[in-house]
Amino acid sequence: MPTLILSTNVPVDAVVAADILKDCSKAVARIIGKPESYVMVSINGSVPMSFAASEEPAAYGELVSIGGIGPGVNGKLSAAVAEILETKLSVSRSRFYIKFDDVQRFNFGFNGSTF
Repeated sequence: MPTLILSTNVPVDAVVAADILKDCSKAVARIIGKPESYVMVSINGSVPMSFAASEEPAAYGELVSIGGIGPGVNGKLSAAVAEILETKLSVSRSRFYIKFDDVQRFNFGFNGSTF
């Protein structure tokens, strides 16, 4: 149920995308404390994006989860994802936003129903 969606203006080839997906999936599961088998991650590269009136490498992310996130966890998640994007795509930590959304079970669908 934890779902991380990343968008960046940096082109992302299949090999780099696979590394980012794997690294982010492990980080989200470890930090939130949920099984990795529940984690979904996607990355969209080459998205037209401006940050601070500049088209230098930048990224935006959204992490949605049923529980597991909050004040004590969000900073750790932000740091982990920023580190991955900086290492794999040269996106500076200062050019990355991430939004966290702790949703209620009935607002998250799976397998033709809700949790």
